[in-house]
Amino acid sequence: MLRTRVTPLVKSQLRRAISSSSTSAYAQPATASSSSPAQILADVEANRPGLWKGTRTDGGPTTNLIGGEFTVGSGVEKWIDVNDPSTQRLLTRVPETSHAEMVRIVDRAQDAFLEWRDSSVLRRQAVFLKLQALIKEHHDDLARAITLEQGKTFADAKGDVLRGLQVVETVCGIPNLLMGEKLEVSKDMDTETRRVPLGVGAAICPFNFPAMIPLWSAVSIAAGNSLIIKPSERDPGAAMMLAELFERAGLPKGVLSVLHGTVPAVKFICEEPRIKAISFVGGDRAGKYIYETGSKNGKRVQANLGAKNHCIIMPDANRNFALNSIVGAAFGAAGQRCMALSVLVAVGDTQDWIPELVRRAKQLKVGNGFDPSTEIGPLITPAAKERVESLIASAEKEGGKITLDGRGVQVPGYPDGNFVGPTILEADTSMSCYKEEIFGPVLTVVKARDLDHAIEIINSNKYGNGTSIFTQDGATARKFERTVEAGQIGINVPIPVPLPMFAWSGNKGSVLGQTSLYGKLGLEFWTQHKTTTSLWRSEDAISDKASVSMPTQN
Repeated sequence: MLRTRVTPLVKSQLRRAISSSSTSAYAQPATASSSSPAQILADVEANRPGLWKGTRTDGGPTTNLIGGEFTVGSGVEKWIDVNDPSTQRLLTRVPETSHAEMVRIVDRAQDAFLEWRDSSVLRRQAVFLKLQALIKEHHDDLARAITLEQGKTFADAKGDVLRGLQVVETVCGIPNLLMGEKLEVSKDMDTETRRVPLGVGAAICPFNFPAMIPLWSAVSIAAGNSLIIKPSERDPGAAMMLAELFERAGLPKGVLSVLHGTVPAVKFICEEPRIKAISFVGGDRAGKYIYETGSKNGKRVQANLGAKNHCIIMPDANRNFALNSIVGAAFGAAGQRCMALSVLVAVGDTQDWIPELVRRAKQLKVGNGFDPSTEIGPLITPAAKERVESLIASAEKEGGKITLDGRGVQVPGYPDGNFVGPTILEADTSMSCYKEEIFGPVLTVVKARDLDHAIEIINSNKYGNGTSIFTQDGATARKFERTVEAGQIGINVPIPVPLPMFAWSGNKGSVLGQTSLYGKLGLEFWTQHKTTTSLWRSEDAISDKASVSMPTQN
């Protein structure tokens, strides 16, 4: 068991951070509710149990999970540092798992699958009912780990856990979800279709939702598969905690494995023949490689890639509600959501609302995610910050306008944080800031003459994850819903992510594989159908004459 602690070196660094101060045109105002870095970490130490087997916050190693054993394994030659994005303090080191240990993980997962697939659906349901209770019990612990490693605000981190918990709650209905079909197609002849598991599956997860996205693949386990999770090497803590909660819930050893690493781990997953299916969420480059390589090797692959989510604001929209919704959807989680609102299409007179949009965005407080007054936390890495700031600069170079500039934001006590403040750009569709997924707190505003022009802009974009419109006119909303080309549509809802009783439905360039990450279509991905036609003729009990006619089943 490992206990989290604040080392003397960290305490010294905190004292220096507290004594330092800096100001700029974008300096954050001090508030009575703000906490010092020392107090924030002291609160974390006081409230987080620190008794998790696979995760560390004192600079020690994060482990793999191999056959129920939390272990780094042998042959590790490279380590990846995980730093607090607010301070750059070293939290843990993630192993680049050796090839021999990756093979051992699949060995254990395959052995576990051969037993788990034969377990009753009620036994599997019982594990998830227990897991549901354990996640609720440790909701805050998981959220603290996310805030510490990923940077999002504590309230937002709790939402991350909650959306994953909702998937688990839905999966608790697995006996109904797995129900097959049966029909007597002819006298004494039955045809039955049922779902059966695939084998060993793998989920390659991104950094931006460290709890929710690993739990999206929970249905794989409930369906009778074994599952290997590869968390992001940038923030593995929540995934390790969830793995331990699965163990406490009674999941047999080896059914769930955790494999850490970067490119070599991904390459192994795509090429290992015993891995039958891969679910991926992340960027275009990695997703295309995983889809093409995995498919070439005979695997099922679903890949959710980049996004450029547009929102139309119509002149008849409720101005106050629309502007508040747009600001929250664009800048929440520092824009690091695959469904973040990244483009505002201002129709007609709503172009005059931009100054008010700027005023509201400017009020958002940037800071450490544990500070309850913080509304925007840091970006995940210094490299992410550099990329976002480069795309902001490109807008001006290419003829656009930086209406609100979040570069150079200063957060007292956190001089080394990966902070970028809310940024609003005015651009056109030819510019890099419009075409590329920025993945930061940046909203690009483009202008449209009317609804038809606005829809044309959206439909011309290569991505199709989600889109939304703000209007008070039902006919406008109906036309938008019918003609816009995106998979997830919000009407007066800025981030239209469906709940897990439905299915994720991104399309166009945002998806490869045309399946779903959760919901009924997610279950389709993780199972295969068996159709059995059987004949038990009642007259065969007494008849001794054979028939040589063609069977017509009539």
